[in-house]
Amino acid sequence: MHKIALVDDDRNILTSVSMTLEAEGFEVETYNDGQAALDAFNKRLPDMAVLDIKMPRMDGMDLLQRLRQKTSMPVIFLTSKDDEIDEVLGLRMGADDYVKKPFSQRLLVERIRALLRRQDAISDEVTDDSEDTKIMQRGQLTMDPLRHAVKWKDRDVSLTVTEFLLLQALAQRPGFVKSRDQLMDVAYDDQVYVDDRTIDSHIKRLRKKMRQVDDEFSAIETLYGIGYRYNEE
Repeated sequence: MHKIALVDDDRNILTSVSMTLEAEGFEVETYNDGQAALDAFNKRLPDMAVLDIKMPRMDGMDLLQRLRQKTSMPVIFLTSKDDEIDEVLGLRMGADDYVKKPFSQRLLVERIRALLRRQDAISDEVTDDSEDTKIMQRGQLTMDPLRHAVKWKDRDVSLTVTEFLLLQALAQRPGFVKSRDQLMDVAYDDQVYVDDRTIDSHIKRLRKKMRQVDDEFSAIETLYGIGYRYNEE
């Protein structure tokens, strides 16, 4: 049973969403501010967190920043209806996805299941001969899907589930272009729609992390209006 942490200062959302998730077979922990959630996470991490952005004591952005210092667990943001700045900033800080308020609880459940399926696939200890589970070496890049481990020039790079899947999809075929639609299919289920901005934000975050270990990193190329390409160095 997956454990989901739901963090929101709206008690109605905490009550209704937790009831829905529990009915879907999840174990749910609820917190009404970011500091209370962080205190609990320091003792035991959940499998995924769903965070509101605007909260007292510690908001969702600050909580996400602290989480990303120690874990790559999936995170979904709940954002205001018309606040695109929150969405983009959240993705660039390392959120895997976002859902706009007011939201369909069915949509939220599908987004949660999609990310957990990908997390489970990456963490699966069963080894087979597929390309998705072999250790991949592309020039200075090494990816170990079974351990969710990435190295660039022998230096560890910590990636979220979504970032890992996007990099893996690009690096599997160096020199070949992946459109944004193709990358969406890699990172999200068919029934989950995300727009181009979401993929672009994940790629920007991915590049930033790679440049933190190598400021000359340039292996991911943008082809404007087309998509992205990995160039083996």
